[in-house]
Amino acid sequence: MTHLEKDPDWWRGAVIYQIYPRSYQDSNGDGIGDLLGIVGRLPYIASLGVDAIWISPFFTSPMKDFGYDVSDYFDVDPMFGTLADFDAVIETAHTLGLKVMIDLVLSHTSDEHPWFKTSRASRENPRADWYVWADAKPDGTPPNNWLSIFGGSAWQWDSTRLQYYLHNFLTSQPDLNFHNDEVQDALLGVARFWLDRGVDGFRLDTINFYTHDAELRNNPPLKPEERQAKTAPAVNPYTWQNHLYDKSRPENLIFLRKLRDLMKHYNAAAVGEVGDDQRGLEILGEYTRGDDLMQMCYAFELLSGSTPSAGYVAETLQAIEDYAPDGWACWAYSNHDVVRHISRWDLSPAAARGFATLMMCLKGSACIYQGEELGLPEAELAFEDLQDPYGIEFWPEFKGRDGCRTPMVWDHDRALGGFTNGGNAWLPVPAEHLALAVDKADADPGALLHHYRRAIAFRHSHTALKKGRLEDLRAYGQVLSFRRVSDTEEIFFAINLGEVPVSITPPRGEGWLEIGAELNAAHPRLDGEIHLAHWQPSILLRPIEQEEA
Repeated sequence: MTHLEKDPDWWRGAVIYQIYPRSYQDSNGDGIGDLLGIVGRLPYIASLGVDAIWISPFFTSPMKDFGYDVSDYFDVDPMFGTLADFDAVIETAHTLGLKVMIDLVLSHTSDEHPWFKTSRASRENPRADWYVWADAKPDGTPPNNWLSIFGGSAWQWDSTRLQYYLHNFLTSQPDLNFHNDEVQDALLGVARFWLDRGVDGFRLDTINFYTHDAELRNNPPLKPEERQAKTAPAVNPYTWQNHLYDKSRPENLIFLRKLRDLMKHYNAAAVGEVGDDQRGLEILGEYTRGDDLMQMCYAFELLSGSTPSAGYVAETLQAIEDYAPDGWACWAYSNHDVVRHISRWDLSPAAARGFATLMMCLKGSACIYQGEELGLPEAELAFEDLQDPYGIEFWPEFKGRDGCRTPMVWDHDRALGGFTNGGNAWLPVPAEHLALAVDKADADPGALLHHYRRAIAFRHSHTALKKGRLEDLRAYGQVLSFRRVSDTEEIFFAINLGEVPVSITPPRGEGWLEIGAELNAAHPRLDGEIHLAHWQPSILLRPIEQEEA
């Protein structure tokens, strides 16, 4: 299979659409979304104007963590279809001009993976050291104080080997040992298999969890005032530690360079998920610095917390510039792991449009999550409807991730929103989502869906927004402003992130042109100022004259 265009920087400034396959479209009536369902909906995705899709895991799995516990990296789980169905995804997407990125889960496998079954069988077998095994302390307790994101100790006792194994997530998700070169080679073989099949890149799950401290040193505690809850809920004592030793180790860069070297032969790109409360942006910068590591990473600065202020956004953007001026972020407000941002930030329709416009003007690439373009709120589910082990463990203080994973709604007047022709779906479809279904949004010129299409098209029409530098970053009150600069143009962008109208002074200099009217952008008035309603942007363009050769 051939890959699309040969531009090695196709990923820079790209807009990526995330598909959670269980919840996108069911083609066979079993209530679970599948690959052929995705094939049928690719024309809709292409209509958004995005560059690529990211498909969450569809590999063979016991589904204890819904595909993030892989038991066979080289096949499709029957609930999602077959390898032939995946080939159809690739072929159809490429025909529509879409690149395909898949979710690789490399830090751990399922405990049902043949590698782990062999590893746990004895201490003397070819894969005995493929996972992180350690002896108990003399009193029988775990080797150190490392904690699992899903609660409790990160160590699970195994009665066959009479040792503990490491699991940063569920006990059924044992961690691979990246200090073993054979493990690294095997995982590079996984990436090569899918690249040969035609994928254009990867989303790398928990990229900073790959390598652990070989000495198994204890993580130091955090003072209560130092604790943050970006990657784990505040009710989980995981947030009480400074995770210096169980993840984000410097040895991780060795494997990332090997992976980048492999990808360059396929013109492929990767975006890594950086999960760290204290050093997320620093790690993002470290992992995307230069041209031999990952192309993109995202941290959780805009995926958690309350509505971001202008100052917070400016501080976040500046931190990345400081850590890695040549690094590259991939921005997202929502995904399959967090409360949908419409609800998390309690956004009005105007605010939702404003934040969508902001994302498309930020330096970096952009990732939008299925249903975000419709303005879907977080679903409120009853405890008995929960499927997510994370929510079941910490209910009701933390309700888990099912609320952002409910099925996509396509037709407002069909049962279950047209997600399935069967009688049930794996998660309920909220009644309030039906009024926001794709067919209703398509027919409403004022719907958020059309704003996303316009904002994405606007981004693609300006090289400064796709690939330009970030300059003159400022925040004053609730107004955020910056310039994006390429070789051919510079764009001034300002947005009022507050509820009160404000006035600002246009940028100095001659030659500024008013653009962005389709995004309801404000422009200089006769009094020489720009008056911004709440959540309103202002966008100005100044061409840069090219010297004749």
